[in-house]
Amino acid sequence: MFALYLTPYFLLFFIPMPGWVQFLLTIVMGIGMAGVGMNVMHDANHGAYSSKKWVNKIMGGSIYILAGNVYNWQVQHNVLHHTYTNIHGHDEDLEAGRVLRFSKHADWNPFHRFQHVYSIFLYGLLTINWVLTADFMQTSRYLKRKLAYGKYPNPFAQWSTLIATKALYIFIWIVIPILFFDIAWWKILIGFFMMHYTAGVILSVVFQLAHVIEDASMPLPDESGTMKNTWAIHQLFTTVNFSTKNKIVNWFTGGLNHQVEHHIFPNISHIHYTKISQIVKNTAKEFNLPYNEYKTTRKAIIAHFRYLKEMGVKPVISS
Repeated sequence: MFALYLTPYFLLFFIPMPGWVQFLLTIVMGIGMAGVGMNVMHDANHGAYSSKKWVNKIMGGSIYILAGNVYNWQVQHNVLHHTYTNIHGHDEDLEAGRVLRFSKHADWNPFHRFQHVYSIFLYGLLTINWVLTADFMQTSRYLKRKLAYGKYPNPFAQWSTLIATKALYIFIWIVIPILFFDIAWWKILIGFFMMHYTAGVILSVVFQLAHVIEDASMPLPDESGTMKNTWAIHQLFTTVNFSTKNKIVNWFTGGLNHQVEHHIFPNISHIHYTKISQIVKNTAKEFNLPYNEYKTTRKAIIAHFRYLKEMGVKPVISS
């Protein structure tokens, strides 16, 4: 995955080539970028890439070359998403501002009628948003709420790390190419955008197929703040697998097509999910619990956009 992501960078640096080849290489970089995120960064920041903490820390730091931030990602993903999966107002993965409506509990706007059409164009902006605004807003929000995955960071250290890594990222991916590549500056910016857009579409779709889809429940707590189900059972109701028999999908998504297993055992490496899945499936059946799964990626994608269309319909106000 690192080779997919970084090799084109050096090819663009040292080898003259036609513009269309340069364009294709930026797409390859985007595919590799998503691959690093799903296969390396994701497992490592769950402590599941290696049995050694220092290895997980180094590999988890790969998020910095994806334009993200370790602290923000661990709070949003490990703390909020994995603890409060699909609970509106708590799981930030369900929040897309006002432009997309992922839950029946979210406010409806007239333009949501078309979200099943325009959503895919917005998905590509995921990692561009990391570069520009999301990380700064999250750091401010999470530090104020004193949220952390493990030890609460020193605010000054977190802000310093965030600013320094963003500056280094821009220097590596924009400044160096403009100064040293034999490519026009505007082509560099277009290539940078295409790389991020490709990665954003892949990452967004893979994550959406696990939770923002027809078979995934989106329950709310009762008036006392209590959820109906215990945490593990809650994961079975709110999470969906797809294309688990496809070896290519298993490899490229870093096991994120086995989201049921990942949500119940987030600290186990994804390479074990295929074997674990049969145990989880049998146990769910034994206790009459759901085990949500789409046989193919195509069927899951269709179900996702069908769900978006359903969420775009104006809710009927009950009397």
